[in-house]
Amino acid sequence: MSAKPPLPPFDPESARLKVRLAEDAWNSRDPDRVVQVYTDDTRWRNRAEFLVGRAEVHAFLQRKWARELDYRLIKELWACASHRIAVRFAYEWHDDSGQWFRSYGNENWEFDDQGLMARRHASINDLPIGERDRKFRWPLGRRPDDHASLSELEL
Repeated sequence: MSAKPPLPPFDPESARLKVRLAEDAWNSRDPDRVVQVYTDDTRWRNRAEFLVGRAEVHAFLQRKWARELDYRLIKELWACASHRIAVRFAYEWHDDSGQWFRSYGNENWEFDDQGLMARRHASINDLPIGERDRKFRWPLGRRPDDHASLSELEL
């Protein structure tokens, strides 16, 4: 595996960049791209699912984005120290019936020396919203640099 900069130990600047790179990858909704930043034996807790290894993560992401349609995500650095980063996030999506949701959560990440994520623990809550209540309306893909952050949106 090649290194995935920025590398630990993280300071606030390098951690913010790592968070934005993760956000950009997840907004691609491309499991092949996203799994490249995890160790081969990565360990996840996502809601009530416990995943081990890239293959399980890849399958999870395929299921996720088949169900969570028109997915748009914003991540924000909460804290960092050494090889760990804490993130808060929100994303909007709709199901196949057209019901929109805003999902809020927190993630704790731990990286190896090569900048690959070895552990990811995510706690997530879903809030049904009306289409008119959406706040993430950029075209699918990377969030524009001038789009408001979670803090600016008061989320």
